[in-house]
Amino acid sequence: MNDNDKKRINLLMAGTTYPAFIDLKNEEIVREAAKQVNIRFNQNQLAYPNLSPEKVIAITAFELALEMLDQKERNDTEPYDHKIKELTEVLDDHFKTTP
Repeated sequence: MNDNDKKRINLLMAGTTYPAFIDLKNEEIVREAAKQVNIRFNQNQLAYPNLSPEKVIAITAFELALEMLDQKERNDTEPYDHKIKELTEVLDDHFKTTP
């Protein structure tokens, strides 16, 4: 990948502009991520009007991280892969010993 595949953009999140140097192919998802941060930040700002923006952004980051970890755990297929391997071995052994 070369510099021609990258683009400098500005993202507005929680009332602050952040410059970012991104891969062109990721622009849509990067902008959508910033949009989701803003949506959640605005919801939290309404829910916690007495908190400073710094505390609201911390709550927002925590909530989004928690959701990400929950999704990651839901998509973890390792326990199923292990069980399928066990069952396959049981079936293999059964058919090897069955006349």
